[in-house]
Amino acid sequence: MIGYVTLGTNNYDKAVAFYDALMGEMGAGRFMESDSFVAWATAPDAPSVCVIKPHDGKPATVGNGVMVALHVESPEKVDALYKKVLELGGTDEGEPGERMDGFYAAYFRDLDGNKLNFFAMTSA
Repeated sequence: MIGYVTLGTNNYDKAVAFYDALMGEMGAGRFMESDSFVAWATAPDAPSVCVIKPHDGKPATVGNGVMVALHVESPEKVDALYKKVLELGGTDEGEPGERMDGFYAAYFRDLDGNKLNFFAMTSA
């Protein structure tokens, strides 16, 4: 089971502002932070998403084939969050829609190019 996911950033302040706004829309808030990372979750014992300056001091890079999938409660929430991502400067990687019976998703990249999606399971 996933406890947390870290997303590397090369612009810490912009990344934190992006995820503060986005995670707020999901009902999550900051629960851990330092001068090199911030973690957001809906509760301290729930899985979290973090942005982090790479520990080795080298530039953050995007992993080819790596994606973080964020579960939400409905297709309407997928649509709303996808719209929020674009307003915040994220980019489209696949507009909201049903990908297969019972699976509704939207794909995007954050300000550092990390690929994520929002998805909701629907009745088939």
